[in-house]
Amino acid sequence: MNERTRLFGWILLLITLAVVPLFLHSARWIEFLEMTLFVAVLGQGWNILAGYGGQYSFGHALFFGTGAYIQALLQVKFGFSPWIAMWFAISGGVLVGAFVGYLSFRYGLRGSYFALITLAFAEAFLVLSRSLKSITEGGQGVQLPLNQDPEKAIATFQFNFAGPFLSEYGFYYTIFFILLLAYGLTAWMERSRFGAQLVAVRENEDAARALGINAFKAKMGAICLSAGITAICGVYYVQKFLFIEPGIAFGPAKSVEALFAPIIGGLGTLLGPLLGSLFIHSVGEMTKATIGQALGGRPGVDLILFGVILILVLAFLPRGLVGLLEAAWKRLTGDRNA
Repeated sequence: MNERTRLFGWILLLITLAVVPLFLHSARWIEFLEMTLFVAVLGQGWNILAGYGGQYSFGHALFFGTGAYIQALLQVKFGFSPWIAMWFAISGGVLVGAFVGYLSFRYGLRGSYFALITLAFAEAFLVLSRSLKSITEGGQGVQLPLNQDPEKAIATFQFNFAGPFLSEYGFYYTIFFILLLAYGLTAWMERSRFGAQLVAVRENEDAARALGINAFKAKMGAICLSAGITAICGVYYVQKFLFIEPGIAFGPAKSVEALFAPIIGGLGTLLGPLLGSLFIHSVGEMTKATIGQALGGRPGVDLILFGVILILVLAFLPRGLVGLLEAAWKRLTGDRNA
């Protein structure tokens, strides 16, 4: 598949994502699309570090929770505007990423050791957020005040009581814009010298060092960029749901969502996290509506199915759904470059 075809495909996909909600009048399906794009951004944050850099994280909720808590606490306890708090939240996520990266990469931790240390930090922050009740409100979480004044909808970054368009589509187009930024940064990275160095480190770190690549600097750049994108997801979550608590912020759920989408969609690819997120959300909805209902609406059936799908993808589709699509395109068109 040549570059022109790829570009045309991306333009068509983005136009589709931009206009599809306008034809939906069901809040449930708009919410479905919002969460699909949300996990796609979350997955792209993980994909930058793991897919392109080869540094697998099991605790990406660390960056999500940091961004979410800073966003919430600055508004509730200090009266910050959400638009100003957002920059502190993103910066906080980047600083935590830099701290974890420095401790890990300076001492040569990689592979399972790096994965475990990210998991350990996420668990440590989970315990701290529950323990520091004077700051984080402990297990009861932080509740943002609900704005019901339509004139303050944009100023408060809350669209529930805004005009007809914002109340229905405001959060969708917010996450769509965030997706454009995150995927634009990833596309730039793919074509930059930094991206080439990062992939070289992923393929063979010792050989990359021998070629003069500063592996430490490349991995630090990757974890900071990854943490910043993930922290933005925390900001979005807080503004949409107006609530955050330790289990949501630093629990394993967000870490699992972050890695599921790119692994199923295709590691180290631009499209992979979006395709994987769309797939797992579609499968989840169908599972709940069919198997879940047949079993009396018991929760967790979709998670069991996700586990089975993940095993099958790892066993038979090492390049994920993107690899499957490229193989299908190659067979259909005879394009050897696909």
